[in-house]
Amino acid sequence: MKILVSALEHSANVHLKSLKNELSDDIEFIGIFDESLGKPIVDLRSLAIMGFVDALKKLRFFFKLNDEMLELSKEADKVLLIDSSGFNLPLAKKIKKKYPKKEIIYYILPQAWAWKKKRIPILAKTIDKLCSILPFEPDYYPKNAPIEYVGHPLLDQITAFKTSLNTVVRNVVFMPGSRKGEISKLMPIYKEVLKELDVNAVLVIPEHFSEEEVQNLYGDISAFTISHNPYKTLYEADFGFICSGTATLEASLIGIPLVLSYIANPVDYFIASRLVKLNYLGLGNIMFEKYANKALHPEFIQDDVTVENLVKAYKNYDREEFLHNSKSLRDYLKHGSSKRVAQIIEGD
Repeated sequence: MKILVSALEHSANVHLKSLKNELSDDIEFIGIFDESLGKPIVDLRSLAIMGFVDALKKLRFFFKLNDEMLELSKEADKVLLIDSSGFNLPLAKKIKKKYPKKEIIYYILPQAWAWKKKRIPILAKTIDKLCSILPFEPDYYPKNAPIEYVGHPLLDQITAFKTSLNTVVRNVVFMPGSRKGEISKLMPIYKEVLKELDVNAVLVIPEHFSEEEVQNLYGDISAFTISHNPYKTLYEADFGFICSGTATLEASLIGIPLVLSYIANPVDYFIASRLVKLNYLGLGNIMFEKYANKALHPEFIQDDVTVENLVKAYKNYDREEFLHNSKSLRDYLKHGSSKRVAQIIEGD
């Protein structure tokens, strides 16, 4: 069986690898994905974007790539779209129009519940199988929509969880993100935060960065121990200062107390703040609020990302309450998603 896969993001490909382990050996991927999973039509590094402004600059490139995927879809038995709604939803519409009987499966759905709720009827009509990774998400869809909560993919990736915390904070992890814009904005602040703490500091750097990129992006990092293994580092740490993104949810599930910080391009933030109507930015906080009506961890965004605010949050943190709530969040998510999505793809 040939599956047309559209997985543009690094995180999507991490989850795709777990999914492939659950699929039969005779299934072949074609399309856009990490080269370790087959022969993609494009290098994923060329797809990286940072915000609305950067996306506009690469618009023509993505239109052409979308057309290539439509052409390739005629060879596929089924279509698997993962995340990246700006690219994948237009692709789904075009495929469904040209090949109305071709089954389209969407895994890690567009966050239409957060913004652009008008997309929900379109998704329900266009996609044959909607694989939700958020327990509350199906409630936003029509009752007859082909949507199912399949579990959360991070619970396929994470195998070790904290059951207790050290009395004294000794090891602090700093994760300024994986995108260059995020790193360049947060690293100067994180370095100043470290000067205020008497701890061992570990800096997580994406392993795909070259030595030259690390030097240009991070500057002097002699005060940090360097790690390329986020899960192991998070599990061994006592506290974390983490950029908004998947890493904050990873830390929340593992059980490491954290402070989220995020500084976006001002134009991007202006646009997003008017489109997205949410109380929190971190996915752990968004989910926790759904059933606990409060935040799981502190968040600081834009001008609030200051050394003073981050240090104060660290010193006033109720780490034991966080650990208790972390266990609650894992119970809420129940289990991983790869096994169920594999069953859906193979027709069970």
